[in-house]
Amino acid sequence: MPFCERSALLKGLGITLMVNTGIALMLWWAVGGPFDEQMVYSQAIGVSIWALTNAGARWLSRPTDPGGFPRGWRAAVLVPTSVGLGASIGMTVGNLYAGHGDKLLIHTHPKMAWTMMVMTFVIGGAMTLYFYLVGKSNYLQNELERTQRQTAEAQLKLLESQLFNTLANLRVLIGLDPAKAQAMLDHLIAYLRATLAASRQPGHAATHTLATEFARLNDYLALMAIRMGPRLHVTLDLPADLQDHPIPPLLLQPLVENAIQHGLEPKVGGGHIVVRASRCGLPDAPALCLEVTDDGVGTQNSLPDAQTGNGFGTAQVRERLATAYGTHAAFELIANNSSGICARVTIGLKS
Repeated sequence: MPFCERSALLKGLGITLMVNTGIALMLWWAVGGPFDEQMVYSQAIGVSIWALTNAGARWLSRPTDPGGFPRGWRAAVLVPTSVGLGASIGMTVGNLYAGHGDKLLIHTHPKMAWTMMVMTFVIGGAMTLYFYLVGKSNYLQNELERTQRQTAEAQLKLLESQLFNTLANLRVLIGLDPAKAQAMLDHLIAYLRATLAASRQPGHAATHTLATEFARLNDYLALMAIRMGPRLHVTLDLPADLQDHPIPPLLLQPLVENAIQHGLEPKVGGGHIVVRASRCGLPDAPALCLEVTDDGVGTQNSLPDAQTGNGFGTAQVRERLATAYGTHAAFELIANNSSGICARVTIGLKS
């Protein structure tokens, strides 16, 4: 959990010590009294709250909590408990240092006591919120980097598979049909050039237009058409008003590959694949719908596994949507009435 990692703990402790020193200086300037006592009170209270908050976060947090900090009722219990208990411990330590161990602080220095209590709850809560936000930010950054690495690995695996399959087909076609082999090589070069260009963009996190996505799919499907021959029929439907809409690169590629590999290739007579972009949703909640539909054998062979999200390609699509759009995008697999599967991506649009 990032909130409890050693580097985060040391950084948090350093920040806490600096803030405590600042509080001691302000109290010394505003209230007066011995500076060393102000410093001990401030450091004891601040460090106690920091230690209790981190210990409580480690105990109460769950693996799904971003940043390793508990959420919901656990956070509502942790924060006031850590601040209140930490303030009590710190004041006790300060009393002992100042020689007031047998008295309540408020009976000794009322003004300083109430000032410290208010500052403790305000600053303690603010510091806890700060550390939570930093931990969550680090967690989300790590998740983004992990997803980007997985996406890059998936792209390389996809390219490797397609390259070897295409080269094997080229080897056969060169002797049988040189013209078709030349066409296949042209499509392969165009597809590889576009895919490699996208992979070189910083962080693999950039977007490109739907027109570019469909052009890349056209090159891939042209390769598959040469390999499958008349068994493969393709329809690409991209309205003119959606051509410039941005999406993550290669978002639809795994869905098209799944439709070919699991739906159409196992079918003796092949089939038809349709890739369509359209507007959907309600007037006050418009959305972009991207569909990859095939009439292959998916209802018998692919749907149960795909529905559970166990497929590598579908898992990649879900993770990329979650990273790019959060809760504003959805992915579902729908069995066609006759045969095959419809893979649908829905992305919310700004109304």
